[in-house]
Amino acid sequence: MSELKQQLIKDMKSAMKDKDKDKDRLKTIRMILGAINQKEVDNRIELVDEQVLIVIQKMTKQRKDSILQFKKADRTDLVEIEESELVVINNYMPAQLSENDIAIVVDKAIANSGASSMQDMGKLMGLLKAQLTGKADMGVVSSIIRSKFS
Repeated sequence: MSELKQQLIKDMKSAMKDKDKDKDRLKTIRMILGAINQKEVDNRIELVDEQVLIVIQKMTKQRKDSILQFKKADRTDLVEIEESELVVINNYMPAQLSENDIAIVVDKAIANSGASSMQDMGKLMGLLKAQLTGKADMGVVSSIIRSKFS
């Protein structure tokens, strides 16, 4: 079992013992574990930390998208719920790189791959995705690459 999943189970147990203190935290941890278990059942494998991070990263992206949509619809009640879930989910994500750090990694990848135009963006994104999975939002990486080539 991955260390991250073990940590989630341990945190779920402690949240259950705390009873009324933070029910949203318990609900969100259960949601994360449910998504991980679903992925394991679907693929008939036991996920390693990198795969668990991908599941958590997907959940983070879903929450951010939902927050944007709910803000457009002026649904502050749902925005608050999604934001509280996002806070708990982000506790299990590794520290995110700053835009400056991402730009440095992008510059190195451009130099190493010899990319010179937007036509090489797919190749660059492939290289960078392997390096930055879980450490950076790939949307930010994409926008930095676009700014470098424009």
